Amino acid sequence: MADLKTKLYQMFILGIEGGGYERALSNGLGGMIFFTKDIQSPEQFRKLISGIKSKSMIPPFLSIDQEGGRVERTENIHNGKKYLSAKFAYEKGEDFLRKQTYEIAQELKSYGINLNFAPCIDVNTNPNNPIIGERAFSNNSDDVIKGEKIVSQTYRGNGIVPCVKHFPGHGDANADSHLTLPEIDLTLEEMEQTHIKPFAACAKTIEMVMVAHLHCTCFERDVIPTSLSKNAISYLRDKLGFDGVIISDDMIMAGAAGFEPVQACEMGIRAGLNMFIYRNSAPETIEIIETIAQKALTDKELQKAIENSYDKIIKLKKKYLF
Repeated sequence: MADLKTKLYQMFILGIEGGGYERALSNGLGGMIFFTKDIQSPEQFRKLISGIKSKSMIPPFLSIDQEGGRVERTENIHNGKKYLSAKFAYEKGEDFLRKQTYEIAQELKSYGINLNFAPCIDVNTNPNNPIIGERAFSNNSDDVIKGEKIVSQTYRGNGIVPCVKHFPGHGDANADSHLTLPEIDLTLEEMEQTHIKPFAACAKTIEMVMVAHLHCTCFERDVIPTSLSKNAISYLRDKLGFDGVIISDDMIMAGAAGFEPVQACEMGIRAGLNMFIYRNSAPETIEIIETIAQKALTDKELQKAIENSYDKIIKLKKKYLF
């Protein structure tokens, strides 16, 4: 039976940079995320992944952002082959989209990847959006819903966990949440009509939802990113009926940097987040987990939230990894 600290470690997906991941894996780390710089050759990447698996206390999520187009982490080892971004793949028709997704799934599987942070189901309503653009299937919610279904089903059918992003919808943002906290000042009704619609459509079938670092005024008047907002996360659970794993976007991004790191994670846990992504495993990142683990020993509310998240994570892992 896992202890509380192991259960908390399960709630984190860390990157290679910083090197603290090896120790974290032996403490029960939930998973790893890989970036372009981590992937130099198919042999090197497979070796890296098999080393990670051998050091893991609990089978880890081995994750990547492989959308195609601008967001493609295996580009160094493709010998010039490029996948199309969601917009252009969708425009080529359902068969093309299905076939390309199958190719991505097979490639990821051949390295040992079991979780892809895709598809991106933002509805790209703002032509000046600096971060979504062609990553979205469309600027029309119904087309996004169709694209999501094809992509998620294809990943699922090939043993890869799909994760839709970026709830509650990054498509109207006029800023990049890697660099700042964008504000989306739409009413809940406006959000529901367009941006939340694809999330509502897949809430009962999707395994994992990534929450964006956005300040959506329909959920929080105060400047709190949706990734740490109890109102936003409760809406996803209670209103949309999503029962799977809720994960944050990368916590190193500037959109989440308005709070001290331990405070941010604690807010996220209490708000109902189940997992966090950190692009590194530097000592200060490991320290966040250790500090919260200490605090949770005497905090019943925190304990309960960690236990609940652990149960959801293990349930999903049993379906795909064990």
